[in-house]
Amino acid sequence: MNTTIWSALALVLVLEGLGPMLFPTLWRRMIGAMILLPEKALRRYGGGLVVAGIVIYYMLHKGLS
Repeated sequence: MNTTIWSALALVLVLEGLGPMLFPTLWRRMIGAMILLPEKALRRYGGGLVVAGIVIYYMLHKGLS
């Protein structure tokens, strides 16, 4: 299980790094647009990402069992 957590973290870091590495100008523009969003909208986006991650994890975990 410990290896799974580290593997997941490594995958997240790879995916997070692809944006600024491949599209730095677009990535910078996106971050600039996020700064202008109200806090409530950022919380909704963050919550949606958390829920999506949990659903994907559940689907993968259920499929592997």
